[in-house]
Amino acid sequence: MQRDFFFQRKSAILSKLDKSSIGGWDKRIISLCNKINSKENFYTTSSCSGRIVIMLDKDKKSPDLFLKVWHELISFSELKSSLKVLSRRKELIKFKLEPPILHVASKNLEGASWFLEKAKSIGWKRSGINALGRNIVLELNSTERLEFPIFKNGKLLVNGDFLKLIVKQVNAKLKRGWSKIEKLEEAI
Repeated sequence: MQRDFFFQRKSAILSKLDKSSIGGWDKRIISLCNKINSKENFYTTSSCSGRIVIMLDKDKKSPDLFLKVWHELISFSELKSSLKVLSRRKELIKFKLEPPILHVASKNLEGASWFLEKAKSIGWKRSGINALGRNIVLELNSTERLEFPIFKNGKLLVNGDFLKLIVKQVNAKLKRGWSKIEKLEEAI
């Protein structure tokens, strides 16, 4: 009975329309997701290859939460031009780098443990089994993150030298996260 439920759920999830904010899979994680989804005992429920965001400082999600989102490396000039537009905003705005994240359903606990061990050995350190029961779901989360307030009352809170340093750091962290995606694909 549980076996049939897993495969029904896998088929239903993989046939759903994408509801992500970008309307599709990140190109840097799609190969890993396809590989996982081709395995009999696993499927992905959500994924992100890592992203840089400028967003409102809110506790709850809302349609206007993200002001700018990048899933690729950024340049200092890109960041500066994106920040210029924000001088009219009066809310507290933050800059955030989010690491790669992946949710994987497993048919059984043994498979989930195997997958989790592989992921952690590669560097997906903030990972674990997120749900047990009818669905066993892993949340694989990497450690490349950064977050700080960047605008308040229409005023930039940091200087150009700091922004140059941030661009260098977030680009390096994105690359490190993408490397973990590639390594996980090789490991499974």
